[in-house]
Amino acid sequence: MHTQVPGLSPEARAAEKALFALADTGKAATAARYFQSSPGQYGEGDQFLGIRVPVIREIARQFNTLTLADCAALLQSPYNEVRLLALDVMVRRFTKGKADVQTAVYACFMQHRDRINNWNLVDGSAPYISGPYLLKRDRGILWELANSPELWDRRIAVLSTFAFIRAGDFNDALKLYAQLLTDPHDLMHKACGWMLREVGKRDEARLLGFLKTHYAALPRTTLRYAIEKFDAAQRRALLLGHFKD
Repeated sequence: MHTQVPGLSPEARAAEKALFALADTGKAATAARYFQSSPGQYGEGDQFLGIRVPVIREIARQFNTLTLADCAALLQSPYNEVRLLALDVMVRRFTKGKADVQTAVYACFMQHRDRINNWNLVDGSAPYISGPYLLKRDRGILWELANSPELWDRRIAVLSTFAFIRAGDFNDALKLYAQLLTDPHDLMHKACGWMLREVGKRDEARLLGFLKTHYAALPRTTLRYAIEKFDAAQRRALLLGHFKD
């Protein structure tokens, strides 16, 4: 018997039931291991139904009239896939909405971000909600998130900058990554490296300049992720700290 979120609207309950109907215990166990949900791991306590992302997104399309209140309620589910569905609906609403709708979606996202508590949830929402919202607004909240003791707040900060990078705006993104070089968590090293790689796709010189400046402090994981698209010889040189003048 699956744990239902109490007090859902009829449509939100139908969306929840649609996911429950597709649950697969074998795949759920695999997902629980993959997302490290055991005690002491980063996803401790997260539960899974064992449903693939494309299927979740298809169900989200079927329930695209869910209200923000519905989404906020579904975010209280213990199941990762239910929360992912809610976030997918919110992303669609933000992307298609006018300014007032976007503001409401962003506010809901920030208010309930404690439930955006695994990397797939962050990565599927922050680049498409908080990032675009802050693109032409004050970005002070990103620095607050980056200084948070909560891993997922810090990852939201980094993944939000994907929207800036796509717009060719690298300055704040690079400042943020520099601040997070000493972050203790491997998931943050990977996130910063991934975003640096995205900078490099658009401005290789800017990426190389950052890597050269911060080489001594760069976590190896961050460096490896950042240079993944370079050829083998250049990767070897960069891993050794050999930069062309």
